[in-house]
Amino acid sequence: MRISDSCAACLYDKQCRRTDDPAYLARVRELLDNRSEDDTSPYMIFIFNKLYEERFGAGADYSEVKRSYNDLVLGMEERLRQEIDGAEDPLAKAFVMARIGNYIDFGAMNHVDTETFLALFRDTEMREEDRATYASFLRECAGARNFLILCDNCGEIVLDKLFLEKLGERFPQMKLHAMVRGAAVLNDATAEDARYVGLDEVAGVVTNGGAVAGTIYDMLPEDARRVFDEADVILAKGQGNYEAMAGRGYHAFYAFLCKCDLFTSRFDVPRLTGMFVEER
Repeated sequence: MRISDSCAACLYDKQCRRTDDPAYLARVRELLDNRSEDDTSPYMIFIFNKLYEERFGAGADYSEVKRSYNDLVLGMEERLRQEIDGAEDPLAKAFVMARIGNYIDFGAMNHVDTETFLALFRDTEMREEDRATYASFLRECAGARNFLILCDNCGEIVLDKLFLEKLGERFPQMKLHAMVRGAAVLNDATAEDARYVGLDEVAGVVTNGGAVAGTIYDMLPEDARRVFDEADVILAKGQGNYEAMAGRGYHAFYAFLCKCDLFTSRFDVPRLTGMFVEER
């Protein structure tokens, strides 16, 4: 997904909130002004983070934030599993909950509020606008052998686990894989986080190879690229994965909450609306 001028301005503003160092911000501005059409927001953030670390050292440590949200949702796990199991369509219910988990995003939003997150579980019914995409998703899974979910945030991955449990029950012929980040970046999930919440018990876990808040195919290590290539169905979670992959010719399903002006404008929906998009 190409970086618009408004998105570039937002990326710059986020770096201004990290530091007021004029040399650093001048370099950020230069990189944004000279971006190519193929550059995406996750890639630019990766470059900015490398530049920041070279100049100032390690950035903010999100390890406590990640653990706290993983623990929060793990504490909800059994109650949510019971609600899922009691639903008319457990897979649809689990999908909606997994999408709600995409709220826990310290990259797209300036403030993550636990009460707002919990309030989103008051409505776990699938939107009518999602039904056609969901039907297509089921058809694709019915004939698939390999499934890949591209994960996003901590806390959210607990809900991804519940979704994968139901997906495996519905389509036992599919081998399930989950891709997480290869190194710490904001509150995004890594392999360590995946093991902590038990995601590795329901899916084979691979990483994208680095501290990249999205899935950039050319940056994937060999094992992750093989899993990506062999996937019959791909579900990409979060705005970052959408920004990194949309418009590049992949057949993928995308699930995320619209958390910034770029996405609410693009899809013409209110903030925090859940989207389920198929792109061929």
